[in-house]
Amino acid sequence: MAYPILRRSLFVLIFIAAASSSARADEGMWPFNNPPLKQLKEKYQFEPTPQWLEHLQKSSVRFNSGGSGSFVSANGLVITNHHVGLDTLQKLSSEKNNYVHDGFYAKTQAEEPRATDLELNVLMSIEDVTARVAAALKPGLTAEQSAAARQKAIADIEKESKEKTGLRSDVITLYQGGAYHLYRFKRYDDVRIVFAPEQQAAFYGGDPDNFEYPRFDLDICIFRAYENGQPAKIEHFLKWNTQGPSDGELTFVSGHPGKTDRQLTVDELAYMRDDEAPFLLNMLKRREVFFTAFAGRTFENARRVRRDLFGIQNSRKFFDGYLAALLDPEIDRSLKAREQKLRDAMTKDSKWKGTLAAYDRIKKAQEETAKILPVYNYYETSRGRAQASYRAPRGFYSNLFKYARRVLRAGDERPKPNGERFPEFRDSYRESLELDLFSTEPVYEDVEQVMLNDSLTDLASRFGYNDPLVQKILAGKSPAGRAAEVVKGTKLKDPAVRKQLYEGGAAAVTAAHDPMIELARIIDAPARDARKIFETQDETKQQAYGDIAKARFAIEGTSTYPDATFTLRLSYGTVRGYEQDGKQIPSFTNFAGLYERSTEHKNEPPFDLPQRWIDKKSVVNPETKFNFVTDADIIGGNSGSPVVNKANEFVGIIFDGNIQSLVLDCIFSDKQSRAVSVDSAAITEALRKVYDANALADELGK
Repeated sequence: MAYPILRRSLFVLIFIAAASSSARADEGMWPFNNPPLKQLKEKYQFEPTPQWLEHLQKSSVRFNSGGSGSFVSANGLVITNHHVGLDTLQKLSSEKNNYVHDGFYAKTQAEEPRATDLELNVLMSIEDVTARVAAALKPGLTAEQSAAARQKAIADIEKESKEKTGLRSDVITLYQGGAYHLYRFKRYDDVRIVFAPEQQAAFYGGDPDNFEYPRFDLDICIFRAYENGQPAKIEHFLKWNTQGPSDGELTFVSGHPGKTDRQLTVDELAYMRDDEAPFLLNMLKRREVFFTAFAGRTFENARRVRRDLFGIQNSRKFFDGYLAALLDPEIDRSLKAREQKLRDAMTKDSKWKGTLAAYDRIKKAQEETAKILPVYNYYETSRGRAQASYRAPRGFYSNLFKYARRVLRAGDERPKPNGERFPEFRDSYRESLELDLFSTEPVYEDVEQVMLNDSLTDLASRFGYNDPLVQKILAGKSPAGRAAEVVKGTKLKDPAVRKQLYEGGAAAVTAAHDPMIELARIIDAPARDARKIFETQDETKQQAYGDIAKARFAIEGTSTYPDATFTLRLSYGTVRGYEQDGKQIPSFTNFAGLYERSTEHKNEPPFDLPQRWIDKKSVVNPETKFNFVTDADIIGGNSGSPVVNKANEFVGIIFDGNIQSLVLDCIFSDKQSRAVSVDSAAITEALRKVYDANALADELGK
């Protein structure tokens, strides 16, 4: 999902009666093993059956590149957003075939190109393993020993499950440490692209319309999952509803929200406000300038960095808005009131009064973490909302450096017992790690140099040019010179070389004398030290949050949902417009509105239409619904989530939220916050009448 700049004045209107911490209205991103059955029955007189839930769960798909999707045919068709599929479209594109700009349609299965490194996950089961993880934490252990014991217990559970079931097995931390659940996923790593519209059709209106509503975006991308070289035979897939939803209709969203902070303490949220969000904004704005300048030189440059620049701009917009939300006095008062309500309840109950000390432990742990964050962020991993093992450190933003670090650390980590390794090198993650490490995606030396030059310059500015470690990293050269040297000199551009070194172990890695690997080796020790301190303090936080969670469960009951963790969740709500600036914003837009918007702006960028849309204007039905909004509870990561009706039919696909929805990361409100979707009717109309993809339209839902 894209997140543009937040307008503070809109937020003041949102927080009428928003201080309660218990679920209300249509609030909640609910795990499938704890669905909101009571709420649905009381408010909507609808109670999903176990079979209904299982069907939706197993029809839902997680894109490990970031995002959600769903199966929509028995032959493995998977639909998601264009901006979720953008990573794959970019990697499959070339100067000759620009699938991002021009779109793509494989009329036959033989024409479906395979993604370079895309993995899809389907949740098969959930098991509560909290007691087993907790049992590993013996009395008297230090925080460092507890962290090691917890990680070993998690590694053992994951390995045991993987060996027993063959499924990807991840232990997920819920309630910031209050519970641990084992999620088992079926993996698909042979995924092929079937259809994508032009990016201009998918992201119509560009920045001006981004995170606004009304919208007119055909933000879809269709893939096909394969097994053993043949289209996967799918038992659970969503039947396609060609009419879409109606105004006021109850709908459900099944997707993978990335991360929310609703259960963080006020002190941790203050840290997010004063430290993390500004830190990330600084980094993103810096990178945006570098990439924009590079992209502006040639059309080919722009093509090569389109995905990266798009992601950077969206992230920058998100953190602009998130920071604005946390700086809003109304939101600040609501967050403090929410925490104080629980604190007061704990104070009144002698059983939980002692748990109040957990808040101080969290604050102290964060203060200790802050001392090592500069080293951790620049040398180990840049903070963000994705999995740490898949992010590059701020000082070394480069795909080639990412490969170098993985090859280097694999040589050191894989010989260790499974429970003592970094999580990304555990046996349970091996297939996913290798899929990414051996990716055949193109590597462009000029792009790599731009990225690494910028991040090395940033590093030298942060720690000082004369810092001993900075001097060792630069090796007597300027950031630009050092970046050029290691990028041109490394052999890691070849996936066969990466595989050879990975399989050869530490001896082969050392013998290679690869300059990018040696650069990674220079910073490995301080990076590991910072990571150890970070994880030790995080263990202290997890234990403290675990204590708070026990009190919350006892006081509020167990009918609360955990913060989002990029695992499958169920949300619900009605198709509903809203009021803004004295105007009623309707639930739906239509094709006529798209053409009117183009005419208003004289068909000039970013409101220009692809030529085929201009040519087909007389053919499409102008009254066909295009985009719509619901009050479902969603955040980033829900991009590509299916929207279904009570019959479990596909009626739309989430692609964004409106500007007022940004607050949902830290507190819920449904006064104006809305989830924005592409209507299934619009997808059907576009496939048949704009793209002449009747065969594909026929296959949907069959």
